[in-house]
This record gives sequence, structure tokens and C-alpha cells, in this order.
Amino acid sequence: MTPRLFTPIEIGSVTVPNRISVPPMCMYSAKLGVAQPFHFAHYAKLAQSGAGLVCIEACAVTPEGRITENDLGLWSDECEAGIAAIVRTMRQAMPGVRIFIQLSHAGRKASRRAPWAGSTVLAVSDGGWRVRAPSDLPFGEDGPKPLPLDFEECGELARAFGKAAARAVRAGVDGIELHMAHGYLIHEFLSPLSNRRIDEYGGAFENRTRFAVDVMEAVMSAVGRDAAVGLRVSATDWVDGGWTPEETVDLVKLAKRHGLVFADVSTGGLVPDAAIDEAPGYQVPFAAQVKRAAGMPVFACGRITNASQAETILRAAAADVIDVGRGVLDDPNWGWHAARALRVKSVPELAVPQQYERGIRL
Repeated sequence: MTPRLFTPIEIGSVTVPNRISVPPMCMYSAKLGVAQPFHFAHYAKLAQSGAGLVCIEACAVTPEGRITENDLGLWSDECEAGIAAIVRTMRQAMPGVRIFIQLSHAGRKASRRAPWAGSTVLAVSDGGWRVRAPSDLPFGEDGPKPLPLDFEECGELARAFGKAAARAVRAGVDGIELHMAHGYLIHEFLSPLSNRRIDEYGGAFENRTRFAVDVMEAVMSAVGRDAAVGLRVSATDWVDGGWTPEETVDLVKLAKRHGLVFADVSTGGLVPDAAIDEAPGYQVPFAAQVKRAAGMPVFACGRITNASQAETILRAAAADVIDVGRGVLDDPNWGWHAARALRVKSVPELAVPQQYERGIRL
């Protein structure tokens, strides 16, 4: 029997050759939102990892939506050309790999320095920008006080997601992931801890999810069936009074009604002081809860480090796809090594590059 990790899966109209996904991971290496040589080497390597799916890192839909000044973007022709070049490089490196991209706006967590520079606030005087959010609540004690978005600006930003999605499709991706997790803008609208609005975008669940729905509608209108569209969501804020797993299930059901076809389930990121026990597979139970109710493919992530663990999650029907992020950064041949560990002799649609066959043997 073929291990489930190496069986194909349909995600909307896209057939992914196996159930290993490299999730979006920011590299903080762009210039003015545009991809640089590092990105081409990096994504070619990920494409050759043995994973059936690679999701390009978060791309900001506006310049002010970047986490750092070195984030990738997708708001201009120059940004689009850079993403198209990444996609071409990946397809040349591994023709069978499927390529998704994550679209994002950092909200109140924008205008920071890169992690290796301390993730400190990048002041306007140092080249940063005024951060925007649903409410004027800063992220952490050192965070700048955001300027709340007005009603018209909410609509403009939703349309910016749609425009970026159209650019992504032109650039050649197979799918789009809408970043509604980790404390960034859409998550800030969802959680009552960061959304204190009293207009149509705040208060009850229907209102707190309104911006997310606006984004979904703008993106689906822009791309239709030209790409598989899904969402990444934090299933809990890990803090009393925050966003809940039950609300996550309701949001995913809402997303399905709007034409989205997958859910990538993570947790946290909204508040800096949440107590989280990051044990192996600690987020898998949340993915399982969504999977039981969602009726669409669900991705699980969070300290999933080896093939046996991934296979056990799939066989328990806790998820449909396994995100392996840091593991692939540590071992760029993670997928091939997983195949060997599970005694898989060939991987559908993918193959060890001929140049590496002398070292990588299934």
C-alpha cells in the first residue's frame, strides 16, 4: 500500500502529486517588494525538495502591507515580473511541482526590521511607514499606535487583494492562499482582541468577518477558476476572549460558500505574550477539528518533523496535507528522505534531479 503522504490530492481544480507542502515562509530579502537573486536560488531548491506543493512567501498587496521593508510584494508591474521569474525558475527546476502564493497585509505588525535585526519597529524617520489596522490598538508594548482604517479604505484594501490575485495568476501560479492568520490585518479584523470597531466591520461575528468576506469576494471575482484559492487561519489566539476554534470552523464554512477550496490551519500570532506549548504536532488537533466540519482539504502544520509523524496524521484523518517548513529549510531534500523512510521507490510527477541521483537514492 502506498503511504498516504505520497498519494495525490485534488485541491479545487489543481492536482497536487503528493501531500507534502512547503508553507509560505518570509525571507525578508526583497528590494522595494521585488524578488532578488536569493529568491530564485531559494525557490528552485524548494521546488526540488520532493514536496508536491510549494507556496511562495507572503506577498504584500500594498507597500504599507509589508512586515519589513524587505518583504516581497505584488502591487506593481515590477513586483509581478519578479514573481513570474520565480515561478519560471521553479518550473524549470521541477516541472511537476505545484506552486501557490500567499497574499497578505501586515496591518499593525507592519514597518518592522527583519528578524535578524531584532524585529524592532522601523520608525517613519528611518524609512518606515504609518501602520494601519482595524482599531488603534498597538501590537505589544513597543508597537506604534495604528491609524484605524475608515470604511472606504477597507473596501480599497479588499480590492487591492483582488488586484494582487490577478497579478499572481498572470505570473503563473496554480493557487492563492489568503493570509488570515498570525496577527496580520485580516486576523486583526477577526479577533475581538484587536477589533474594537463599532461600525459594520466590528462587534458580532458577521461584522468581524466582513473584511475577510470582502477580500474573498474581490479575489474570487478577479481569478474565478483560474487558481485554487484558500485561506490560512489561526484557529486560536491562545488568549481568553480572543478568536476561537469554533469561530474558525464557521469562517472556513463561510469561505467554502464563497468558493475557496482549502484551509491551512495554524494558530496564534495576534498577541506577543500568548503562552503556547509548541510540542510536536501541537496545532494538529485544530486542523482535525476544522477537517471534521469543513468539507474541503485541510493543511496541518506545527512541529511536524519526520515522515512517520506526517503519515500518522494523515492516516488518522486529522489533515489532508502536511506543511513542512523549518524541516525543509534544515533538510532541502526532506521529501526524498521521507520517501526513502516510507519505502517509496518513485514519486508521481516528481523525480530526483539527475544531477543529484548519485547522492539521493530512493
